[in-house]
Amino acid sequence: MTEERVERILAEVHDDFGMIRVLEVDDYRFLEFGDAIEQSCTFTADPSWLEYDYTRAMLIGALCHEAPESALFLGLGAGTLTQACLKFLPLEDVEAIELRPEVPRLAIEFMGLDDDPRLFIRIGDALELLETAESADLIFVDLYTDVGPGVGHLAWKFLENCQRRLSPGGWLIINQWAADDGKPLGAALLRGLYHRHYWELPVKEGNVILFVPADLEQTLDIEPLIERAETLAPRLGYSLLQLIKNIRPAT
Repeated sequence: MTEERVERILAEVHDDFGMIRVLEVDDYRFLEFGDAIEQSCTFTADPSWLEYDYTRAMLIGALCHEAPESALFLGLGAGTLTQACLKFLPLEDVEAIELRPEVPRLAIEFMGLDDDPRLFIRIGDALELLETAESADLIFVDLYTDVGPGVGHLAWKFLENCQRRLSPGGWLIINQWAADDGKPLGAALLRGLYHRHYWELPVKEGNVILFVPADLEQTLDIEPLIERAETLAPRLGYSLLQLIKNIRPAT
């Protein structure tokens, strides 16, 4: 007979966009938006642990860069990916833009996000604040609400500006929903915008992570990517190889 999992509500706040709740179940804490829409999961013993394949896939996108020094996160959530990147990558300067002011507060108070001196969090709409952000080696787009992806995920000008904000040799990593055919949401728009010059990594949660290089001369070299992932595996506590095998050219 299995024990029933006990769910505890640690925090519940309301803002102009709805409800935000923090739940604890055993060794995990969950950040939820709205009516039980799970946004983030943190393993309390190690907040840099990436529980979901989609966050691990986004970390793979970061490893496409040999030695990133700067990163920009558009959408913070519980900050688990931010925490992992700060811990495992040679980053010196990290900026996060988060729409809802309660999200970073809850992430620091309940989800284990460190108040790292390298991390600067700005509150506001990423579509508006992107223009005032510094260029970065890595840019992550993960703008989700309680009803699905934010408008930025299908906004041509915004996505174009994300790529333009990359430093030379940089990578844009987008957490995109998968359509019923397994292609990323807005596939036709993405193909046109990025000239089919990007890579996709579908994951079991129903997302497709996109790896978009700064320019058309830049390519994804799998062997160095595998080498960096294998070197990191003992510190991560898991292997990224199975996910890397699923990387495919733009479809």
